Amino acid sequence: MNTGALAAQIEAMDLNDWVAPDCQGQNFFEVDHSLQGLLKLYLDDKLRNHMEPHYRRLGEIAGGRLDELSRTSDRHTPILHARSPKGVDEDWVEFHPAYREMEQIGFGDFGIHCMSRKAGVFGWDAPVPPLAKYIFQYLFVQGEFGLMCPISVTDTSALLIERYASEEVKAKFLPGMHSQDMSKILKSAQFMTEKTGGSDVSNIELEARMEDGHWRLYGEKWFCSCVDGDVALLLARPVGAAKGNKGLGLFALPRHLDDGSRNKYRVVRLKDKLGTKSMASGEIIFDGALAYPLGEIGNDINNGLKLMMDQVNMSRLSHGVRAAAMMRRCLNEALVVARNRIAFGEKIIDKPLLRRQLMKLMVPTEQVLSMALFVGRQLELAEAGDEKAANLARILTPLLKFRSCRDNITVATGAMEVRGGNGLIEDWVNSKLVRDAMIGVLWEGTSNINALDVTTRAIAKVGAQVQMAEAMHDMLADTTSLPGQFKGELDSTIDRAVAFAEKVAMTGNEPMARKASDALYHMVTAVLLATEGARLGEMGEDASRLILARMVMDHRLRAGDPLAIEDDNDAAVAALLGEEKVDLATAQALAAA
Repeated sequence: MNTGALAAQIEAMDLNDWVAPDCQGQNFFEVDHSLQGLLKLYLDDKLRNHMEPHYRRLGEIAGGRLDELSRTSDRHTPILHARSPKGVDEDWVEFHPAYREMEQIGFGDFGIHCMSRKAGVFGWDAPVPPLAKYIFQYLFVQGEFGLMCPISVTDTSALLIERYASEEVKAKFLPGMHSQDMSKILKSAQFMTEKTGGSDVSNIELEARMEDGHWRLYGEKWFCSCVDGDVALLLARPVGAAKGNKGLGLFALPRHLDDGSRNKYRVVRLKDKLGTKSMASGEIIFDGALAYPLGEIGNDINNGLKLMMDQVNMSRLSHGVRAAAMMRRCLNEALVVARNRIAFGEKIIDKPLLRRQLMKLMVPTEQVLSMALFVGRQLELAEAGDEKAANLARILTPLLKFRSCRDNITVATGAMEVRGGNGLIEDWVNSKLVRDAMIGVLWEGTSNINALDVTTRAIAKVGAQVQMAEAMHDMLADTTSLPGQFKGELDSTIDRAVAFAEKVAMTGNEPMARKASDALYHMVTAVLLATEGARLGEMGEDASRLILARMVMDHRLRAGDPLAIEDDNDAAVAALLGEEKVDLATAQALAAA
C-alpha cells in the first residue's frame, strides 16, 4: 500500500479499527494454500477429489462454530460429581453444552475416530486411508485441541482391540467404538501414568488379580486423560508376574458392566491443568474393576507394553499433526495482525524486524506440515506391508513428536508477541494457544524420551537411519528441477546428519541425543520442502517451499558465526510473505542465491 493510500485509510479509521482482528470466521482449509498444494502430492486424485469438499466444510466449521465452542469450553471446565442426584455413589463428569456440541462435530458429524476403522464414512467405500484422516485432525485442531485426545485415542484403542482382543471382546466394544451415533458411541481413553511416573512404566503397581475366572484391577492411576471414557486401555501387573516392563499386561476397562452398572473404580479428582482445559483428566482408584485382557496374559512374562507401544506411536504421529495444526493457527493469527495493525505510520508487516520474526514462525510451521504428511504416508505404506516404510516410520515418528511439539511452544508465544498486549487477554485466542501448546510436549513422551528413542532404539537397535538416508537421497535424485549446487549441498547434508546421529547413538552419548535428533529433523524437512517445492513448481503451482528449504539450510544446518551480521535475503522474505504464488524459476533463483 502506498503512503497516500495508507494515510487516507488511517484518516478514515474508527478508534476500534486500531485493534487488529483475529482469524475467527476464516475457512481454515481455504486459507491454507500450503495444504491445498501438498494434497496434490500426497493424496491420489480420486481420494483427494472425494475428500476436498469435506475438508472445506470442516475448515469452515473449525474457523467458525468450532472455534466459538472451543473458547467457551475452555472457560467452562468439567466438574466432577461424586454421587448421582439420588445419592448413589457413582461419580460422573459434567461437561458444558459447548463441549458436547464439539463432540457431535468430531465424533458424530465427521467420524474422525472411526473413519479409518470402518468403510462408509463420507461415502468412501473402504476405511479412509490414515493420511486422509490426519488431514481431518489437522483442520479440526485449528479450532479445538483438547477434544482431539479422546477422538484420537478412540481411533487407536479400536485398532488395538481389533488386533489383540478375543472375538468376544471385539464384539462387545467395537460396534460402539465405531459408531457415530452419540447415544450409542463408546469413547475411549488411555490410563498409563502412576505416581511413579509416566514415561518409565516399569514400576507400575496397579495389580491385576484373577478372581472367579475374570481379571480384576486393584490400585490407582495418577493421570488419566479422557477420564470419562467408556473403554480405557491400561497397563497392570498380574499377581506373580515379572518385575519391570516384562510383567505388564494390557487390559481393556469398561466404564459400565453388561448390566448397566458402574464398574468398580472411582474418579476421585479432576486435574486442574494449564491447557486442554475442556477435556477431563483425573485420578482413579480401582477396587476390583473388571477388565478384559488383550493378548495372552499370565503370571510370568507379558508383552503388554509392546502392544501398548502400537498406540503410543500412533499417538505420537497424531501429536505431530496437532502441533502442525496449532502452529498453522498461530502463524495465521500473526499474519492477520501484521497485515492489519498500523504502528508508527505503517503496517507492521512492512517493518523489517517483524518480517524476520514472521519468518521464525513460518519456517517451522511449514517444516512440520511436510514432516507430518510424509510420516502419515509412511504409516499407510507400513500398514500395507512395506518394510522400508515401517523402518522410516519407526525413526521419523519420534523425530516428528520431538521437534514439532517444541516448535509449537515457540511459534505460539511468538504469535502472541506479534499481537502485543492483547495477546495476553483471554478475549483473544493467543493465550489459549500458548497454554495448549505446552501440553503436547509432555504427552506420549517428553522431548528427552523421544530423542533417546531415536538414538538408542531407532538407530542403535533397528538401524532405521539407513533406510531414512536412502529415502532422502532417492527423493533428491528423482527431482530434476532443483538447482544443482543446492541439490548437492542437500545430498551432503543427509550424509553428515546421519553420520553425526550414528556416532551419538553408537557411542551412547546421551547428552547429544537432542542435538542429533534436531539435525535429523532439519535434514529431513529440508529435503521434503525442497522436493515438494520443485514438484509443485513443475506442476505450475506455488514453488515457495523450495525457498523455505533454503532457509532451513541457512538457519538450522549451515555453520555460522553467532556474532556475524546475517544476510536476511529480503527477496526471499518478500516472496514468502507475499500473497501471490511463487513460480518455479523465481524459487530456483532464490534457493540458489
